Amino acid sequence: MPDGISLEELQLAARNHGLPLEALRWDLTPVGLHYLLTHYDIPDVDARSWRLEVDGLVERPLMLSLDDLRAREAAEVAATMECAGNGRALVEPHVVSQPWLLEAVGTARWRGVPVAELLAEAGIREGAVDVVFSGLDRGLEGGEEQAYARSLSLDEAMRREPLLAYEINGVPLPPQHGFPLRLVVPGWYGMTNVKWLARITVVDAPFDGYQMRQAYRMRHGEGDAGEPLSRIAPRSLMIPPGVPEFMSRSRLVEAGPCELRGRAWSGEAEVLGVAVSTDGGHTWGQAELGSPELGPWAWRSWTVVWDARPGEYELCCRARDAAGNEQPLEAPWNVGGYANNAVQRVAVTVRG
Repeated sequence: MPDGISLEELQLAARNHGLPLEALRWDLTPVGLHYLLTHYDIPDVDARSWRLEVDGLVERPLMLSLDDLRAREAAEVAATMECAGNGRALVEPHVVSQPWLLEAVGTARWRGVPVAELLAEAGIREGAVDVVFSGLDRGLEGGEEQAYARSLSLDEAMRREPLLAYEINGVPLPPQHGFPLRLVVPGWYGMTNVKWLARITVVDAPFDGYQMRQAYRMRHGEGDAGEPLSRIAPRSLMIPPGVPEFMSRSRLVEAGPCELRGRAWSGEAEVLGVAVSTDGGHTWGQAELGSPELGPWAWRSWTVVWDARPGEYELCCRARDAAGNEQPLEAPWNVGGYANNAVQRVAVTVRG
């Protein structure tokens, strides 16, 4: 863990919060425990006057109220959302930004209107390339004043999964989660899921806004233009067993059979297995996967019983998916500290 976390990073850490790992016990993350990253300020939105605009290269521009959206046939999806910077604080050399450890994740059931439905209603004109989603949150980043905006290619936007969500876990979106409307793109890192959505614009060239051109790109050196981040790399997290030491969070476990539990997910393909190690990754055994009942875009539970004997241990868990992706033991460094999906390591003392 690097020294010298800056005041600026502490300010970010105070504004944003992660999921306490013991909350992995819930299939759906309680709304107040779901991770949050807010780039700028939370906008003050009056739902009565708010409107969603659909414009650009469309035949029939739309202007829709929240009641208009709620009156349509709704769709639901359970999706695991993870910040692209999850694990950033664990990479070296230190990357200055929001100092996430491993908790920038959550799983929720989202309800709303499919993006593709509105785009089809508006009618896409010839030459369309990207669909830009713009929020009401504004600020300065990289010296540029901007509204937070991200884009999807037209093909991605027209898939059945992207959703314009007005509810989370059966309740209206709270202010911090994007009230009154946000974009949810299952399987993609969290930066894609634009909150406080105000406008959808179809354009004839790849969108060149700051959040696409500069931020959230996988760059391996300062001169590297990099590639935009998109789908979530496979990851597994363990509910830390036993009880914690207050400052270090190292765990104290009683000797005997100990059930290790956790969750695993991937935005690339179905999770096929989770391997668990009790000796720091030298040897591995397979956990039992739970049912995929939440659907293909949500995490799966896993369990394994460990015969815990007195001593010091380092527990690890490692997910692999159907596309052949597997978590690395160590994460390669990159400029933004993004997509660090190295295996989790949990220090445990077993007491006889």
